[in-house]
Amino acid sequence: MTEMTPALESFIKNVKLSQVVWGLQDETGEGWVVCDSSEYEATDVMPLWSEEAQAKSHCTDEWQAYSAVAITLEEFLEFWVSDLNDDGVLIGIDWIADQDCQEVDPIVLATSLVDIEQE
Repeated sequence: MTEMTPALESFIKNVKLSQVVWGLQDETGEGWVVCDSSEYEATDVMPLWSEEAQAKSHCTDEWQAYSAVAITLEEFLEFWVSDLNDDGVLIGIDWIADQDCQEVDPIVLATSLVDIEQE
């Protein structure tokens, strides 16, 4: 079970309010930023942010060709979660460059988002 940390609580609260998550998409519109996990060997992590400004702040250096793109919560829950889970990709919530950030299983994150939505 994923620990409900302050970072995860903040992420869920922000996403609940905005109804979007933010990822970094390449200029072709086909690729998204994915990193190596800092916690698990041979595991990929897709950084997602709960605020556009946080995502945009990472469009530098090796990611300067990427743009912050909104993914609606509905689309994320309906399409992204199962694909990420099938591919064994974790979610890096409100990821910050050069720091170990919380990595969450997509199903656990989706369950947390749905549980909060039902309150």
